[in-house]
Amino acid sequence: MGDHRSVQPLLVMLLLLMLLTRLSQLWAFPFSPSLELDVTPRTTIFSKGLLGSARFTGSSQNYSTLLLEEEAGLLYVGGRGTLYALSTANISTPVNLKIDWEASPEQRKQCLNKGRNNQTECYNHIRFLQRYNETHLYVCGTNAFRPLCAYIDAERFNFSSGFEEGRDRCPYDPAKGYTGLLVDGEMFTASQYEFRSSTDIRRNFPFPTLRTEEAPTRWLLEADFVGSVLLKESVNSSIGDDDKIYFFFTERSQEQFAYPSQTKVSRVARVCKTDWGGQRTLQKKWTTFLKARMVCSVPEYELHFNILRDVFVLQGQNAQSSIFFGVFGLEWKNIKASAICQYAFSDIHKVFEGPYLEVQESKWREYTGKVPEPRPGSCITDLHRSQGINSSRDLPDNVLTFARRHPLMANQVQPVGMRPLMFKRSVNYVKIAVHKEPALDGNIYTVLFLGTDDGWLHRAVDIDGEMHIIEELQMFDKQQPIESMVISSAQRSIYVGSHSGLVQVPMSTCQRYTSCYNCVFARDPFCGWDGRVCVEISLRAQRSNLTQDIRRGIRGCKENSGNVIHRRRAVMSGDDVLLQCELRSNLATPRWTLNGKELQGYGLNSGYRIGTDGLLIIGARTQQSGLYRCFAVENSVSVLVYLYTVKVHTDPYFPAEPTVTTNPTMSSSPTVFSTSSPTEESLSSPPAPLPPGAEFQTYRHMEAVYISLVAILGGLCLVLTVVLLYVSFCTRRAAQSRKFSQQGLQVLGASERKRSSHFELKTISSHYNGRQGRRSISVPTFGDISDSFFQIVPGDGQMSPDKTPPPAPPLPMPPPLPNMDYANGLSATLPSVLRKMNGNSYVLLRQADAEGMSPLYHSFTEELNRILEKRKHTQLDLQPDESSI
Repeated sequence: MGDHRSVQPLLVMLLLLMLLTRLSQLWAFPFSPSLELDVTPRTTIFSKGLLGSARFTGSSQNYSTLLLEEEAGLLYVGGRGTLYALSTANISTPVNLKIDWEASPEQRKQCLNKGRNNQTECYNHIRFLQRYNETHLYVCGTNAFRPLCAYIDAERFNFSSGFEEGRDRCPYDPAKGYTGLLVDGEMFTASQYEFRSSTDIRRNFPFPTLRTEEAPTRWLLEADFVGSVLLKESVNSSIGDDDKIYFFFTERSQEQFAYPSQTKVSRVARVCKTDWGGQRTLQKKWTTFLKARMVCSVPEYELHFNILRDVFVLQGQNAQSSIFFGVFGLEWKNIKASAICQYAFSDIHKVFEGPYLEVQESKWREYTGKVPEPRPGSCITDLHRSQGINSSRDLPDNVLTFARRHPLMANQVQPVGMRPLMFKRSVNYVKIAVHKEPALDGNIYTVLFLGTDDGWLHRAVDIDGEMHIIEELQMFDKQQPIESMVISSAQRSIYVGSHSGLVQVPMSTCQRYTSCYNCVFARDPFCGWDGRVCVEISLRAQRSNLTQDIRRGIRGCKENSGNVIHRRRAVMSGDDVLLQCELRSNLATPRWTLNGKELQGYGLNSGYRIGTDGLLIIGARTQQSGLYRCFAVENSVSVLVYLYTVKVHTDPYFPAEPTVTTNPTMSSSPTVFSTSSPTEESLSSPPAPLPPGAEFQTYRHMEAVYISLVAILGGLCLVLTVVLLYVSFCTRRAAQSRKFSQQGLQVLGASERKRSSHFELKTISSHYNGRQGRRSISVPTFGDISDSFFQIVPGDGQMSPDKTPPPAPPLPMPPPLPNMDYANGLSATLPSVLRKMNGNSYVLLRQADAEGMSPLYHSFTEELNRILEKRKHTQLDLQPDESSI
């Protein structure tokens, strides 16, 4: 009995341990090392560095609806209360075509009375904009929670008739998921159309209108739609009776899963284009509605991406060759992660031809009984017509009853390769567009354009099943989700819309790659190296002299054809010196050599520390003088990018060395000038170098001048104080003599007796933290007077005789010296990051703007912090020189 009781706690502990292990596997991915599928963008381009871009910002907001018409060269844009027609060649050209369509004041007032948000909801948000026929467009808007629709004359670009009721065609809420299509004059939409209604897939016109079923089995549960597409599966049929509309959405799950924390699931549903509903059963309801679950997960890490954010269908020559791309996210909103899954149409077709699920004892289980004929969910074809079934209204009741109770398929749609095409941590992808591009090797590569929830565009290429992100582009200065995206193959451009505006960028900017290695390393299907510059392949008729290596990114360059930056450094013995080596590629790693010998910079005892942004020489010694080379290692190829000549001096008055930049491919004669950062190498007129030792002499001269000024001002203050005291004493004595000599005079008040003229000392502060201040202080009282100068002005005041004057003020700091290159190559301007090293010496670790900062910069600086903190405690100066800051 005792043994049994002792075993129970052990079993409980074992079960708890297994549960914790399971949870740790489920939640480990944000904190564990990078997964195999986690992809890093090769280069990062900020909005100011975009090449060939154009921007459009109109009077409206929320540019969420785009309609591209290549032949007409027009991009129709639906914003909040406004419609535009822009030129696809350049969207920034003056707008000649514009329609204002604001909600009426009465409707906005009703919207406010319903408790809606006046800042976001009580406007007319354009949600639907498509071509209706050869002459007209069809548009629908939320109209401040009372949707309206209208026809637009495409030639004149104005409303051609009155407005139509849009409650059954457009959602009332601008934030509700929505998708719609116009197919041969028929409108198919999916959304939540009214405030208290459930989500629904509808055919709005022509008559009869159809919708999904709600009882006894509800076909949709809180569905959030993201897209829809028409696939013409009966291309050879004159009737098109087997064409289908596919809808993509996320809804509350109905099935029982092994992970109860997941309450939502991604779906694909379909209906037949020629569905007309049933005769008695399923009247005005779809008879062909079917839906299936779409799976996108990383099985070995048990990561299940169950939220579908966007979808793109890359249609082939026929429906069988079409490919579906889905952008998926996690249900947990506090964790940012995205996955891209690719699906083949043939796999989706097999799922819809497979077994059904049905509700048994309140649970969904696979149906194993007999399926009636014709198969429920199938379209009416010539085979059915030969059996006397000419439309869905002729279907038997048993087929329609089965279709009502069995809308869900048992099998799941698995992605190609049974895993995501790409996985990205710390990023929420929200939009996707896909393009096929032929390369020099004869293969056609799939290029993905992925928009994020903070306004970035990632351009990635699928290389034999592995994703390579060529670059990430910042579309907007302010963080905002990308709301719409469309590709123009004719203009070789992609148009990106957001809350604040619209941006047009080229599919690729080959001119950004300035060297052969940079062009080849990019593995960009659009670009090739012609021996001098990187060019777009599609623009060259003669391609025999072009170099490109998409698969490996290493072949084609025989020599280093990039600019090698040569810099000279003369430093003091014992100083810590940072040799910067900025790598343009996020995939490159630095490799350093000293006089041809590779450096292994790990630990304090090695005398070096290698980081992503440079090499730190710790406590420079004379034997560390020599020629330092920094190589960028990418795809197992080393490319020389920086060359430093370093001399370590023991004499504090050593001459400063100039900076030299050489280009092996151009001229052998170096250009000599002084610089403080690699970004200043490209200045057309660099500043002239100061004479040897001029930095130190100038600094000491300025320090002596300021000390002299402070001494003179202190002397003046002392003289003024003595004069004021003497005048006050003489005035008091004269008043007393007049009091005793003249009888009958009234005694004056104490305030009048003690009043005396004196001077007040004011300080006028210079700029500090972007503000200007002016403070006044009395003569005996001294406040903070750093970065200020004295001004003596008349005033009133009185020093209390019982208060002790505060101590004298600190010496004022000299103003910043002009931008110059010190002996260790550090700028004299106020840096953004300072670290104290070697007593009173300060070194600039990073001077470039934050937007040009390497993504791995902080990891290196944190390591430097730990090193420098250790050195600070061992080399602390008890009396630091404040003027060295």
